[in-house]
Amino acid sequence: MTDRTESIESVEQLAVVWRAMVLDRDAHADVRDLPGIAVRWADCRFAFWNCAALTEVDADAALVARRVGQAADLMRTKRHPGFLWVFEDLLHDEARAALGEAVERAGLAYAFPGTGMAGDLLPVPEPAHPDLTYERVTTDEQLRAYADLNSRAYGFPLAAGRDGLDGSRLWKSRMHAYLALRDGVPVACAATVEAEGRLFVALVATAPEWQRRGYGEAVTRKALHEGARASGLTRATLHATAAGAPVYPRIGFTPNSRIHFYGLKG
Repeated sequence: MTDRTESIESVEQLAVVWRAMVLDRDAHADVRDLPGIAVRWADCRFAFWNCAALTEVDADAALVARRVGQAADLMRTKRHPGFLWVFEDLLHDEARAALGEAVERAGLAYAFPGTGMAGDLLPVPEPAHPDLTYERVTTDEQLRAYADLNSRAYGFPLAAGRDGLDGSRLWKSRMHAYLALRDGVPVACAATVEAEGRLFVALVATAPEWQRRGYGEAVTRKALHEGARASGLTRATLHATAAGAPVYPRIGFTPNSRIHFYGLKG
């Protein structure tokens, strides 16, 4: 695959997986494929489930500016904040250069960076970490622990993470979601889910006090191992935050497109 092809794959994986995540929260959620914009907006307090993503390939500066403005207008109609996702490698060179001006004019502010990654890396061996045991998420109590780990790792209020996951049937059935436990206490988590012939990695998190010990990598390997064993898939994709980006190449992922996340100002 070329870099551009993998970037297209990355935004398509977002659209597929986030459709399921958002509809899991609310069957009447805003899930639309508009010209140039994929809307996946649960309008819940968990901001990751409130997403608008630019989808056109090789769009020029004028078109990107128009789409950014349209996305910002849509975001203003929602009760809860979320993010505009821009996959840099999908843009024409002149659009990349003008992106900062476009988002400023639309009333958006840069939130944080990310990176699309993929690899033909499965299966991976079942991990063994001397500090950890693993539990698959099958109960509401385990799911709440998973939500709380994400809230703490990403700086959200606990209520926000719980709003994103509490009571989910999807996460207790279709997801290969795992908690890593140290002395019986959840310290990290990761999940995978089948998405159009790939295994997508979602919501990897480690409690702040237990970071930089290999726990996130270990539980990600566990979720990949179990997901691949159940599905027989060989390719995996993910969207990494800056904190996670150094971890995934060690597992076998290769970076493709840089992702820029924007939120409304104020």
